[in-house]
Amino acid sequence: MWKGFLMKHARRWLLLVAALWLLPQAALAQPKKPAGGNKPPPTAPAAGGDIEIDDPNAPAHEEQPAEPAPTPTEETGAGGGGICEIDPSACPKQGDIKKLADRQVAADVYAVQQIYALRRGRFEINPYWSQSLNDQFVGHPGPGLAVNYYLTNVLAVGVNGTYYQPFNSDADFNFENRRATRLAVPLNEYLGGYAVNFTYVPMYGKFSGFGNFIFHYDGYLVGGVGGLFTRPIAVIDPDNRKFDFEHRIAFNVGFGLRIFLNRWFSVIGEIRDYIYIEQLENTQVAATQAGQQDRNTWFGEKPLTNNVQAQIGISMFLPFSWEYRLPK
Repeated sequence: MWKGFLMKHARRWLLLVAALWLLPQAALAQPKKPAGGNKPPPTAPAAGGDIEIDDPNAPAHEEQPAEPAPTPTEETGAGGGGICEIDPSACPKQGDIKKLADRQVAADVYAVQQIYALRRGRFEINPYWSQSLNDQFVGHPGPGLAVNYYLTNVLAVGVNGTYYQPFNSDADFNFENRRATRLAVPLNEYLGGYAVNFTYVPMYGKFSGFGNFIFHYDGYLVGGVGGLFTRPIAVIDPDNRKFDFEHRIAFNVGFGLRIFLNRWFSVIGEIRDYIYIEQLENTQVAATQAGQQDRNTWFGEKPLTNNVQAQIGISMFLPFSWEYRLPK
């Protein structure tokens, strides 16, 4: 009986001893826990898998150390792009930089483009053809010539003259009206005129035309004083009256445009008003033969007359060339 009891309990004690001996061995086999707590170690994602940013088990991003910038060497040049080998002048030496820093620098900077054609100290020769614009009964065309000397680039003094005598033209309306109605209006013709003028050039510029060709131009104002030789045309009593040319003092004002084709040759268009006191034929005829032949009865009114004249011509500057002189 006791033998069976001891055998039965002996097996239990052996099992208890075996369990106590195996328990420390199992504890030594467990991996060490991280010092931060009881969190499990992060697991690496499978190949091709995604990493969750909010996943606490996601591995921390390891920053790669920045590579140091390459030091420029003589082979690659100071800028690292080899520009010194292509253009050595772009990489001056230290001695050259000091030399450039010590040199004298002009303080004046000219931001305005130079005038295409200088006028100061040059003569301008301007042949032209003129045509009256505001006289509907008789025309006064004629050739003319102007000569100007430029005291500065914008101011000139000169003279001009126009010859009219062979070119005065009576309108056909006058002849037909006189023949049909026995009525006529006083007409005048010009022999010639002259003037002393001052020219002022307030503007100049350029524009393009004919493709890429650049035209340079200037606009000017002109004014002066001179004279006209005029006389009435005998149309009221042509059988007894005959007039001679007489001198009239005339003032003139106008404006023009000059377009340069090169630095000494240009074309000109101008409008000028010659203002003077004209002598008209008397529209009344004396009743007697003696009165009709009396010269004092031939003359009528003396109105203030505006002979507006258009002039088209060319302009040549002498000398042909010049040299710019900039302030030092």
